[in-house]
Amino acid sequence: MSTTVSPTYDDVVARYEPVLGLEVHVELGTNTKMFCGCPTGFGAVPNTQVCPVCLGLPGSLPVANRAAIEATIRIGLALNCSIATWCRFARKNYFYPDMPKNFQISQYDEPLCSEGWLDVEVDGELVRVGIERVHLEEDTGKSLHLGGATGRIHGARESLVDYNRAGIPLVEIVTKPVPGTGAKAPTVAKAYVAELRDVVRSLGVSDVRMEQGSLRCDVNTSLNLPGRPWGTRTETKNVNSLRSVERAVRSEMLRQSLVLDAGGRITQETRHFHEDTGETTSGRSKETATDYRYLPEPDLVPLAPDPAWVERLRVALPEAPRLRHQRIRAEWGLTELEMQAVVNAGAVELIEATVAAGATADGARKWWLGELSRRANESGVELGSLGVRPVQVAELQRLVDEGKINDKLARVVLDGVLAGEGSPAEIMVARGLEVVSDTGALAAAVDAAVAANPAVAEKIRDGKVAAAGVLVGAVMKATRGQADAKTVRDMILSRLSAG
Repeated sequence: MSTTVSPTYDDVVARYEPVLGLEVHVELGTNTKMFCGCPTGFGAVPNTQVCPVCLGLPGSLPVANRAAIEATIRIGLALNCSIATWCRFARKNYFYPDMPKNFQISQYDEPLCSEGWLDVEVDGELVRVGIERVHLEEDTGKSLHLGGATGRIHGARESLVDYNRAGIPLVEIVTKPVPGTGAKAPTVAKAYVAELRDVVRSLGVSDVRMEQGSLRCDVNTSLNLPGRPWGTRTETKNVNSLRSVERAVRSEMLRQSLVLDAGGRITQETRHFHEDTGETTSGRSKETATDYRYLPEPDLVPLAPDPAWVERLRVALPEAPRLRHQRIRAEWGLTELEMQAVVNAGAVELIEATVAAGATADGARKWWLGELSRRANESGVELGSLGVRPVQVAELQRLVDEGKINDKLARVVLDGVLAGEGSPAEIMVARGLEVVSDTGALAAAVDAAVAANPAVAEKIRDGKVAAAGVLVGAVMKATRGQADAKTVRDMILSRLSAG
């Protein structure tokens, strides 16, 4: 009897070479859908944002959304792509319940943008990821599988379809194969999606919220022996977080190596990533372009972007996020790890706006990466959606710097800001939170604390100054936390050293 021993990750990368490919779908933040005038707001009542066009009813005709075309060109330019002078839409035929027309209007052999690249930094080194194409299409509806334990169709009692999402402008960004990353393959995949998300966010064309599906990633992975042709790839579908992108690549590398070591063959297929186990399971066999029976879309005229218009869009592009982060890091005096923490928290723009409102970079970073990040995590919302404006954070820090409140009181003021009670200064006054600065009142509180704790006071007189913390705590309690702890400590030490 023999048992199969699962290889370690180090063993896999020592014997096999991984090749990556990433397909990222970005829902554009346009006001209306790609080919009709239906609204695109997230979270509406199912099937209320639909019309004959996006439902594919007979006789309805699509009209292309100019804003979506412009946004796609801007994405292509930011990714160093060439912009087509002539291209057209195609029909991609497949029979899924979330496709109202039984075909998707997409682009096939003539994408709007092609042959670009994006540099990503991994462990201090730049990795250039080639971009094969950036094309524009319409999103599908959303299937809801009810009654099962996993939310997937297997084991579900019934399935419902919400067509609100059908027809929303969707940009697909497809990389060229990325070989040569070795053991860093999972990290490179994660870094690429993170950098791409920052690029798209900087353009203001999408909120790129992975948890809401406005950015979705399909991860292609294959293994081959050194010097041999690339292996058969699998496509892990709809991975919805940066951490999961990394885990999905690692999981597929381990799984494929186990199959290959046993003499098996990798099947070209789609696979599902399971957040709870970190593993992938088989979905369906992967179609080829022939299976989709592409044909030119007869109801839409070709696109021929004016080169002068494209050049105006190129000149107006914002600073690339990676370069901007390098500049900001130098201006703020941050280490590489500190800057990465700011980027990972999605706090660059928030801190920058807080500094512009008068705070120091350190003060702004303290609040956004500390107390505010904690509250955002507890509420399950993005940092920028917490309900606190940068100008309010700058005012809060100014009150602390001026000695009017301490950090503990500032957190109470923050409660009021989140409750909509006004500005930090107004809340401080209304709630009576200003630091006690009356030396007479503080002296009386210190005297009372000393009298109530004679043994502690004697230790301090004997030179054990660490014991002063007990008396400081007593004074802070007596003043409801409205005394300055350092001032109180100084007064205690001065009083007892003299006694």
